[in-house]
Amino acid sequence: MKKQIIRLRSLVMALAAFTFTVACSDDDSGAGVVTETKADSDRWITVAGAKMGTNPGDGNGGTLVYAVSSEEAKNPDKEIDVFNYGYVVPSNRTARLQASQDGNTLFNITYAGDTGGSFFKYAVNGGQNYNQIGLPVTVAQYVGTAPRWIKLFDEDQTGAAVYVSTNDVVDDKGTDDVTDDEYIKTESKIAIVTLDLENQSINEFKEHTIALDDADASKGYYISRIDMPTLNATGDKLYIGAQVRKKNPETLESDSGYEILGSKTIVLDYPSLDNPTIVTSTVGHGNTNGYRSINSFEYNGAVYQANQSDPNGSHILKIGADNQYDDAYEFSLDDALGVTGAYVLAWRPAANGKAVLAYRHDGSTEGAAGRGESFFALVDLNAKTATKITEVPYEVDMEMFQYQHYAVYGDEIYFTAAPVGKDGNIYVIDTETGNVTKGAKLINTTGSHFIGTW
Repeated sequence: MKKQIIRLRSLVMALAAFTFTVACSDDDSGAGVVTETKADSDRWITVAGAKMGTNPGDGNGGTLVYAVSSEEAKNPDKEIDVFNYGYVVPSNRTARLQASQDGNTLFNITYAGDTGGSFFKYAVNGGQNYNQIGLPVTVAQYVGTAPRWIKLFDEDQTGAAVYVSTNDVVDDKGTDDVTDDEYIKTESKIAIVTLDLENQSINEFKEHTIALDDADASKGYYISRIDMPTLNATGDKLYIGAQVRKKNPETLESDSGYEILGSKTIVLDYPSLDNPTIVTSTVGHGNTNGYRSINSFEYNGAVYQANQSDPNGSHILKIGADNQYDDAYEFSLDDALGVTGAYVLAWRPAANGKAVLAYRHDGSTEGAAGRGESFFALVDLNAKTATKITEVPYEVDMEMFQYQHYAVYGDEIYFTAAPVGKDGNIYVIDTETGNVTKGAKLINTTGSHFIGTW
């Protein structure tokens, strides 16, 4: 007979809906509400900062946001002090933020803590003026209090949050002696919930138990983390990025030094969230779940996806209209950037297929936060080129490990560049011309960092 050794983190079964009121200023300096104005032709650009908790760059001290117009964001004489005058976004740790395409609405699912897994929606009105819309909606009973989630690119209609837990399956050979147990595989139980962003309600929820193919699963390989759901061009499939790890079949402990498998993605029917399958790349190896930033995007009928922890450096991979990896598309960032061990931290394309990408690589100097210095590049998905953006003044403490988002306005991409604990600037790149504008000054505070623009 078979038995399952279950290692599940307990899910919180329900949270009551609650209202959350926060002060407009993180330090009680007596300053009034700070507002900004924008012309009808402008777009709100929200800047987010993550305060230090215990260690520089950990982001565990809370998340604050502040909105300026796109023109103000480009103005180097403008100063943005999000840490003193920003709006506090509720979250036990760094908030996971998303925004509407026009920048007028901000979304958040609180991460961890007693109120983790609660979905909030805000109207963006400039400066620190963010008005909560409706009551929070909890997804904790479906995907836990620390879910990974994303806003699908479907005209701001839907969000998707995911969660995974694992079970080790062994054959006990009919005895009570665990030394006789034979490892079979590790199964992954995945949970997916979709949210109606307009009406602030739950659309669909499904759970599935999946495993890698028998050959890999019997060696101890399993899906350990999932993230970054992405809708395909026809809107009938949902792709979920996956991290693959390995256990020692003899001890059931985490293994190390193992062969890295081809990059994998879970494919589900949409909107039903049924019929999970796993597709595998032969071009890229390593993980596709990303970390805090969106890791895959639909462009020109296909989905383009970054991978991480690839022994040959990160690649941009392509999933075609047939919902399989297009292994004829080979885009190595090591080759394109002339580095070794490229590691994509966060990226996003404009509608023309040209993207800004944050990366580090082998030899990146370790800064105060204990991670390697990061850099930005302009990427062309069609030409398969990547060029380092040299207009940014890099230094060792500039690292984008927790970077979440880039604001896109037409062909322009807005991004924050600042070392941990030091001032920096917004930069704006015209992806068509490659011209870079040094924009508003970002005022930092000790140990804190900026996590992007929305």
